[in-house]
Amino acid sequence: MTSVALAEELLLLAYDDETGKASGSQIGLDLGMAAAVLIELALARRIAMDGDLIVARDPTPIGEPIADAVLERLATDTPHTAASWVQRLRHRLRTRVLEDLCARGVMRDVDETAMEFIHLHRYPSVDKTVERDIRERLVAAISGDAEPDERTAALATLLAAVRMEPALGASGDEVRVTHKRLEEIAERAGFTGGNLEDSMVRPSVAFVIAALVRAVETALGRAKS
Repeated sequence: MTSVALAEELLLLAYDDETGKASGSQIGLDLGMAAAVLIELALARRIAMDGDLIVARDPTPIGEPIADAVLERLATDTPHTAASWVQRLRHRLRTRVLEDLCARGVMRDVDETAMEFIHLHRYPSVDKTVERDIRERLVAAISGDAEPDERTAALATLLAAVRMEPALGASGDEVRVTHKRLEEIAERAGFTGGNLEDSMVRPSVAFVIAALVRAVETALGRAKS
């Protein structure tokens, strides 16, 4: 698998390189990251849908600590819906991802705590090549210059669900245009629960992602009728 997990990609896009502060909906980012961890496992063929429930199909670790811990929970816990899992996983997930990225030298923790009981932290970028690679993949997919692979299409789908278009540099009317393009990528990949005949991904993966996207959108009050 890639050295950067999907949840990390989502977080890096949300945090400003210079100020080290996250933009957009904070709960949306947390829900999106929780879904991203599960999508990571789906892409690795470790989980699948059984009706409305997410189940482990292979407990073999994939080599990503956070995802592997979630996989262990899935393999030993009672099966739950996608909506239940994103709520279960979102708490403190961002803190763990930030700690990992700082430990690897991708970001740094700037502690601006002024008082003992008020903890303020910023996380500016250190190694900007990681995020640059992510953005280049997305720009190529959004512009149509390159057909996105499964991971890029999954990231685009999450960005649309969480409404993170401003994190891609879109403003004004560009937000609507970018959102539409991200949704088109998701639909073509089969990640919206529609027809999978022309999908470029495996149906088992598409079903998991579609369920997780619905769960995130519902939690944010953006579920499509």
